[in-house]
Amino acid sequence: MTLAVVSVAVSGCAHGHGDEVLDAFEANLAAHASATEALGKWCKARGIDPEGRIVVQFVRGADEAPPPALRETLGVGPDEPLGYRHVRLACGDVVLSQAHNWFVPSRLSPEMNRQLAETDVPFGKVAAGLAFTREPLSAARRGDPGCPAGAISTHRALLRLPDGRPLALVVECYTEANL
Repeated sequence: MTLAVVSVAVSGCAHGHGDEVLDAFEANLAAHASATEALGKWCKARGIDPEGRIVVQFVRGADEAPPPALRETLGVGPDEPLGYRHVRLACGDVVLSQAHNWFVPSRLSPEMNRQLAETDVPFGKVAAGLAFTREPLSAARRGDPGCPAGAISTHRALLRLPDGRPLALVVECYTEANL
């Protein structure tokens, strides 16, 4: 689906029924490798923020246990350091998602690792220069037990580098604010 088609779908459904808006939201997510980019476009199209700026709010003290076989999924050995971020992605004051992100720091540049450790820049924006792709693993609407109450959609995806190596495993819980 091209971006132009997604934009038409988003604007055409912005005032429709909940399921139509959710369908448009899901189509927007599917059209982008980066959830950050998708949320920025959605935020702008919905009029939440005219520039569609997405910011990170760190979630402290509520870390998710790593999924089983995480190291195998990311293609790393037992001694390879892994990074983890638990964040809320917000547009203005509106929280659009909560995400868990396990990533391989050695597959990022030193500057990217610095930004992830020291700034509130979203992972997708920090790593955008790597031209990663998104491999959907699963998606579910409403009621995923790993998400906060009221989540409308959950996505699990593997972000891959152009050479096929995994960069990150993400679990994203999207809020009702998107509707």
